[in-house]
Amino acid sequence: MTPPRGRHKIFIGMAPGVGKTYKMLEEGQMLKRQGIDVAIGLLETHGRRETQEKAKGLEILPRRQIIQGSAALLEMDTEAILERSPQLVLIDELAHTNLPGSARNKRYQDVEMILQAGIDVYSTVNVQHLESLNDLVARVTGVVVRERIPDRILEEADEVVVVDVTVETLEERLQEGKIYAPEKIQQSLQNFFQRRNLIALRELALREVANAVEDEGEHISLEGNFCPIQERVLVCISTYPNSLRLLRRGARLANYMNAPLFVLFVNNPDQFLTKEETLHIETCERLCQEFNGHFLRVASPNVPHTIAQIAEENKITQIVIGESRQSRWKYLWKGSFTQKLMRLIWQKQIDLHIISTKQ
Repeated sequence: MTPPRGRHKIFIGMAPGVGKTYKMLEEGQMLKRQGIDVAIGLLETHGRRETQEKAKGLEILPRRQIIQGSAALLEMDTEAILERSPQLVLIDELAHTNLPGSARNKRYQDVEMILQAGIDVYSTVNVQHLESLNDLVARVTGVVVRERIPDRILEEADEVVVVDVTVETLEERLQEGKIYAPEKIQQSLQNFFQRRNLIALRELALREVANAVEDEGEHISLEGNFCPIQERVLVCISTYPNSLRLLRRGARLANYMNAPLFVLFVNNPDQFLTKEETLHIETCERLCQEFNGHFLRVASPNVPHTIAQIAEENKITQIVIGESRQSRWKYLWKGSFTQKLMRLIWQKQIDLHIISTKQ
């Protein structure tokens, strides 16, 4: 009988030295005192005395030796972990690339194999190692991170814990020699550990965990409603020329909030677009791409209902529309477009921004 898959808990931080390994060991020690069978599969202390002290009393499984030329190198022994089969194994540096000659290329692949055997795993990783953030991290820090893990590893984890310290605290730890050897301190401060880099990485780490919590929150009802954590902006455009202005206003709003941008065009299948209108929508789509937004095009005769539906599907928190151009007769006969939309979204924790069409 195949054992149930083990549970995976990931400790994530903005940079080396925030205390991910220390926190993992601390929880391992606590569980050991409660009678749980805990072992260390791979520990990297980087010479940090406090981390070494925290590991005392925990069983450390031997590493596997790999011969490369005249050198004997050590790697995590996944087979030894499977044979020992503890209830919980602690594994550092999830994004590590294994040595040539290893059965698997990446350590996260070893972790997946261990989880499949029914063993719980605690692991550590820095936010810059997430695949989807690779280009952004390189742009912000100037450092191309070679060791990466797929985002699904974080998404599939049973629990994600952010180990957070202020930028000032991390700088103090570095200068006190608690992260790297003294000869590497100045070089680190001038490169990866520049203050602007640390601020950006900390924001990324906190945002990633907020997203993970929000995804989990979708399965939890709060008085029948889901309350999103991260802001998401939806701009509703039309064939009217003011759509470009709406899009730019929405992009600024998304930028202020550090929020994803979505742009929606609802095309009534009963109405044929002219060549000029088609070119206008294509221009809006290109502008949306320049703002790194997501362009959505949906065919529907019911515009308010479609906007509300798309907003719910994409967990939108802010909707941007232009003021209504309905004639007074149409307003009296059919009611206000804005009022219809308000009735559809008022219970969904969504704010509505109505932008003037006047120049």
